[in-house]
Amino acid sequence: MFQPSVADLLDPVGPGTPRLLALAAYRFPHGDAMSNRLLHLARSATPPGATVVVVNDWPADGTRPPVDPPLPAEVKLLTLPPSRGGKVARWWHRQRRPFRVLAALRRAGVRRADLNGVLLPLGLWNLTTWVVLRVAVRRPITVDVLERHDPEQFALGRLAPYFIRHRWGFFLAPRLADRIITISTALHDDFARRRPTLMVPPQVDRAAYQPPAPPSLTDGLRLLYAGTAGTKDLLAVVAEGIRRLPAAERDRVRLTIAGMTRDQAVRLSDLDAGNLDGLGDQVIFLGRVPREEVLAELARAHFSVLVRPVAGYSRAGFPSKVPESLAAGCPVLLNHTSDLDRYITDGREGLVLSGATPDDVSEGLMRALALDDDDWRRMSQAARDRARDFDYRSWTPAVSDFVAGAGRGSGTASPLSEADSAPVSR
Repeated sequence: MFQPSVADLLDPVGPGTPRLLALAAYRFPHGDAMSNRLLHLARSATPPGATVVVVNDWPADGTRPPVDPPLPAEVKLLTLPPSRGGKVARWWHRQRRPFRVLAALRRAGVRRADLNGVLLPLGLWNLTTWVVLRVAVRRPITVDVLERHDPEQFALGRLAPYFIRHRWGFFLAPRLADRIITISTALHDDFARRRPTLMVPPQVDRAAYQPPAPPSLTDGLRLLYAGTAGTKDLLAVVAEGIRRLPAAERDRVRLTIAGMTRDQAVRLSDLDAGNLDGLGDQVIFLGRVPREEVLAELARAHFSVLVRPVAGYSRAGFPSKVPESLAAGCPVLLNHTSDLDRYITDGREGLVLSGATPDDVSEGLMRALALDDDDWRRMSQAARDRARDFDYRSWTPAVSDFVAGAGRGSGTASPLSEADSAPVSR
């Protein structure tokens, strides 16, 4: 079979509207955390009048929903089909990804002159991708770094294949990428000595959230955990914190877990059957649900809950659950990790736990149960106000300049003020 050369894949000349090229390998645009990060970061990197071309290599770990949700006008999506073979075929499919991306651009009529930058996540960053993009596109390449894993997160420790690939990407990014975007200050400090680096926290579209409408606190306290916990979020600590409440207060608390069934939670997270004994229907598992249902649950909850250990990975990451909860007007019940102390003040946007133990959770829940509806409404409004710091519109000037090679980056980068940012319609 004829294999095109790199030079054949993109026409080197031709006028066109400047566009950002963004690469992904997610269930984009169907609402998981990685897809949301890509969408909002790409939108903030696209100034008015320009477009972003997202080339998504659909993963082989699930069927594609029959209908994609609507995308903003400035986002043009090209979806590559998944591999349908075995392990060897899937491996070869991944190795050829940069060539398949360029071929898709060629078929879509996107020329080199149409592009002003390339954005891709650390998970897709390797030597082959760098060589192909460097030769064919010749535009600034920005790598988005979302996490730094620790060996302790994996059963095989430093020998885990995923951990090895992750750290290899960490090694390559500051040596080969033109620019780095990080999700936290700790990650910024890892890269800023070698490359221009911009810290951009998880972003949201505030216009996508409806006003909160939970029941009165006199009817009980509604908590929500949304996502797949794995080993990073301490659900067992939350459940045990509820169990340790006095009986009268415990009966007033309901925890909804959206993203896992009960069996999945016991298998994949730190929860076990003993943590749930005696809680009956106070812990409700919804399983995997569409994003629209997660937003509806946020609107019905009094607090989202997030407890993480103070560890290397929690300092380096930034939980996207927090900005989403703030945008929904749902205060957060959490302990401070990462950069959360910059955004969540105890008693304002949420309730900050003293630590990550069951007793710390119990103490926080007692404080939440002591609130009245007016107290909660003030916290809800403060949460919605704080979400302006995460709205993608506020970041457009800084991010769009940065990925096009104009901005220098800063560890203290911040969004525009509300007065300067584009209005959010509701």
